[in-house]
Amino acid sequence: MNPDKPDIETDVKPVANRHEAVSLMEPLLIPPESRFSGKINDLTVELAARAAGFRRSMPDGMTRSLADLVRAMNCYYSNLIEGHDTHPVDIERALQKDYSSDKEKRNLQLEARAHIEVQAWIDHGGLKGRIFTIDGIREIHRRFAELLPDELLWSEDPDSGERVHIKPGALRDRDVKVGRHVPVSPGALPRFLQRFEQVYSNLGKSRTIAMAAAAHHRLLWVHPFIDGNGRVTRLMSHAIFLETLNTGGVWSIARGLARNVKKYKALLANCDLPRRNSLDGRGNLSEEALAQFTIFFLQTCLDQIDFMETLMQPDRLRHRLLAWASEEVAMGTLLPKSERILEALLYRGQLPRGEVPALLGVGERQARRVVSALSKQDILTSTSQRAPLSLGFPPRLAPRLMPGLFPDK
Repeated sequence: MNPDKPDIETDVKPVANRHEAVSLMEPLLIPPESRFSGKINDLTVELAARAAGFRRSMPDGMTRSLADLVRAMNCYYSNLIEGHDTHPVDIERALQKDYSSDKEKRNLQLEARAHIEVQAWIDHGGLKGRIFTIDGIREIHRRFAELLPDELLWSEDPDSGERVHIKPGALRDRDVKVGRHVPVSPGALPRFLQRFEQVYSNLGKSRTIAMAAAAHHRLLWVHPFIDGNGRVTRLMSHAIFLETLNTGGVWSIARGLARNVKKYKALLANCDLPRRNSLDGRGNLSEEALAQFTIFFLQTCLDQIDFMETLMQPDRLRHRLLAWASEEVAMGTLLPKSERILEALLYRGQLPRGEVPALLGVGERQARRVVSALSKQDILTSTSQRAPLSLGFPPRLAPRLMPGLFPDK
């Protein structure tokens, strides 16, 4: 903590209220008569079909394991967008509560673990039916911030140098500036968030998919919290697609946004601009900029499904999986015939433990030894000691099993 910069609690100053009209954030939706609606509708239909096809192509047991890996991936890329580069191995260690002795690295590990735990809560239905509600948005922030170390619960005002304490789930009670954008006054936040909830909570499923990008930008534009708005918004977007497309959490937009971060941020900034002319919609903000961001957002989702489908093609994944297992057997970390279990799981999704001896052609004791060695590598998972086995995808093995999922280091 810098002694030259005063630390203040967020409730020291009275809450300012400039009584802004909620129409300032219009348009909240791209109207059907927009010249961009045809393109947006086509992308929405394609996204729904591709997402459903990818989900159906995977055995149920593999879906759960892949979703675990995608949570780690989302955490990595969301951190990267925030300027925090947490190595996938450090993320995996954080999940095992194996923290670095270096304070800065440990804090980033705790941040990563917080993100993953909140997304797991979302993936298991914690936000269902409440994605756009004030209560739901605040709960995302609260759950995440409550898990952070105190050092990460301070935000510095770039103009005054003041350090402001972040209260989990609390709406901001002071003005902020984000780049060139000055969000609405803190006293106006409840009205703007009520309007946000009213509009986006009452759309049909396909319209919600189509307008996910609009909700993404408008929540950032309102900027409800002192800090953490980007992460909360990306988690909200993940929840939108989880609920409307039934993704199972096996793909996410976060990787695509991080890999195109300059374009992502530029298009977001364009959406802050006022209406350009009489052809640019009827709201206060640019409808054309919002439409362009929407198209980018939907295309990014499709790109990520393409990428994950390529990674999960059974024959290619089988080759990578068995090549890794053969090397581990040669080094003595796995036992002979381990590949048979992995290959069976690849196509079946789950394997009852009682079938392992027959599959390997060995006795029960040797079968348990083979399973134990695989489990120590986290390549096998199960919900209990008697539950069926499933493939695991630990982040540290992603470079071998899922090349390109994380950047090469």
